[in-house]
Parts: sequence; structure tokens; C-alpha cells
Amino acid sequence: MPKLQAELKQVVNNRLAAVPPAQIRAFDEEISAIPGLVKLTLGEPDFAVPDHVKKAAIQSIENNDSHYSASKGKIELRQAISNYLKQTRHVDYDPETEIVVTVGATEAVTATTFAMLNPGDKVIIPTPAFSLYFPSVSLTGAEPIKVDTSADGFLLSAKRLKEVLDQEGPAVKAVLLNYPNNPTGRSYSESELQELAKVIQEHHIYAIVDEIYSSLMYDQPFHSLATILPEQTVLISGLSKSHAMTGYRLGYVAGPADFISTMSKMHSFMVTAPNDTAQVAAIEALTNGDNDPQTFKQIYRKRRDRLATAMQKMGFEIALPDGAFYIFAKIPAQFGNDDLTFARKVAHEARVGVIPGNAFGPGGEGYIRLSYAAADSVIDTAIERLQTFMNDLTQVERRN
Repeated sequence: MPKLQAELKQVVNNRLAAVPPAQIRAFDEEISAIPGLVKLTLGEPDFAVPDHVKKAAIQSIENNDSHYSASKGKIELRQAISNYLKQTRHVDYDPETEIVVTVGATEAVTATTFAMLNPGDKVIIPTPAFSLYFPSVSLTGAEPIKVDTSADGFLLSAKRLKEVLDQEGPAVKAVLLNYPNNPTGRSYSESELQELAKVIQEHHIYAIVDEIYSSLMYDQPFHSLATILPEQTVLISGLSKSHAMTGYRLGYVAGPADFISTMSKMHSFMVTAPNDTAQVAAIEALTNGDNDPQTFKQIYRKRRDRLATAMQKMGFEIALPDGAFYIFAKIPAQFGNDDLTFARKVAHEARVGVIPGNAFGPGGEGYIRLSYAAADSVIDTAIERLQTFMNDLTQVERRN
């Protein structure tokens, strides 16, 4: 087993060294060895990839589809993405010049930030937010401006955005929005997006919108900022959540051609080209799989309602999610904002895995995130164990 030469230990990218490990994964790994643990930690759909999509992938392999595709992705897939976005966002993206296929939405976010930002730039990120966004900005030398939205229903208002823009000045180059949101499940109405668009347009900044959960909206229609302000919006999405294709690592970016030209250069340096078989599967999913996310959504809605009702009966304060598949719950008052201690206690004593809210930035402290992208039996067991845990916690508090 080789041991790194002592003189080389400090030869490291200093920006990367200053970034903590991915907190969601780190906490999941920390508690995973607990015997009998049931996990509501990761945003990993428990569904299998739809059969027709799997068959397309198998056919791709049997057809020896195993050589480099175009760096931007197969033109057939970019056309399918263009058709899908025209149908759902009413924006006509040119598949030749305005769409890039990426290795998951994760690469899409990173390639976008590295193509857009320079040291000293700033990006506004409403929090709580998916923790990937913070290092994706800071590793470019830019600064993530984390805006706590917990007092505003976990949504960034146009008024608040304007205040932050006026405060931070011209160094702000973009605002990064994720809706429906991970971890809160909150999303924006059409009127709220229109108000945000006015501010974004007036200040001549980009809107980077991560819409990976857009097909999983429950009680209101989905609206996209790209529909309202396409000339300043960089749209990121993928197939991981809509078609349970997390392992296929298939995402995409759509936006104005001038930006996509630069972004595709960064993309080609990072990955050369996306996986052939995953792309063929994605073509099938986008062309013939409209009903797949609808089927998943009905099941998620039932899980959301069951878990949310149970959590509220236990005394947790939650905001009912508009979409995605997460419950963001306020922890008991006796723990203050120490969500890490509470999450560890739940894991070790109740044997239920959840994610501490501090992983999602300011406004996440004092909360936990529970994913209901898990089998019904897992959710039922988690509810039963949490009920027992919270009853025991209440009895201890009364005795004290």
C-alpha cells in the first residue's frame, strides 16, 4: 500500500481543500453501519427504471452503440429534449446550438458555473438549498451569497432579491434557483416567478434554474422561469428523478446559444461526451415515457400525505411540500437548532436515518430532511419508530 511522500501532502488545490466533504453523503455514511437502520436520507427513487426505457438501453448495447457520441450529446437526444421543453416550457431551444447533454444534473451545474464565473464574482443562492451548489460556485473563485429564506416560507421573494442585489452590487452575476426545492419541496407560482423575472431582467444577471424535480408537482402546476425570461435563463434538468434513472447519470443544460457555446467547451473538458447507452435510454424516456413520472407522482403524493400527517401528529412543524419527495421538519424545541445532535439521536435510538438541516445552508439549522423516495414498508417502519421515539422523548421531558 503506497504512502504519499511527506513533501507532497501539501500539494493540493487550496480552494478544494477549504471545501468540506459533501455533508449529505457524509452523514449518510456515518450512520449507515447502525444495525437495523431504516433510511430516509438520500433522494434516491426506490422505483425501477421503466421497462420500455430498460429495453432501449439493452438494444443500444446489442447494437454495439459504444463509441464517442458528439460532445454535446446525440443529436436525436438533443432533439427529444428540445421537443420536451417546447411542450412543457413553451420555449423553442435549437438542439444544435442551445442544448448540451451532461453526465447528470450535477455535471450540468458544475460546467455551468465554471463557464460563467470568474474569481470575485458572486452568485445569490436562496437557502436552504442542495449543498452541491455552494462548492460549485466557490471552486470557481466566485462567492456564493447564501440568502436565508426560512422566515419567508422558504421562497425567495422579488423584494428580497432586489435588496440583496442592491447590497452586493455589480459583482453579482447570477441567482441560482431550485424548484421544487431540495430540501423543502417548496416551489414558485407563476406570479412569483414573474416578479422575480422583473428584478433579474432589470439587473442584467443570469438565472440558473435547477428544475430536476419539475415533473413531481402535486397540488399546483409547474411553472418555469425559462418560459418567462428565456434570454437570461440557463435551465438545468435531467432524468434521475422523473424516470428513476439516477444511475444512468443523464442530465442536460438549455439556454441561449452564446452561453451554451462556452458551457459546452467546459463540458467537453470535463467528460468528453456522455454515455451512449444512457442517451438512448433517455431518448426513449422523453419520447415515449410521459406517463412514467405521472405514475411515480401519484405514489409519492400518497407517501407525502402519510408521512406529513404522521409527523404533524408527533408534534413536528412542517411545510407541506409542493413537489419533489422531501419533508423538511422543525426539530423539538429542547434541541434548539442543534439538528446534528438530534439526527444522530434519531439514528442511534430510533434507528431511522434522516439528514440534518444544517447541510443545506442558512435557514436549515434546527430542521431535518426526510426523503419519502423510499418503499412504503420503509416509510411505515420509520413512522412507527419515530412515534415511539417522540413519545419517549416527551415522557423524559415531563419527568425533568
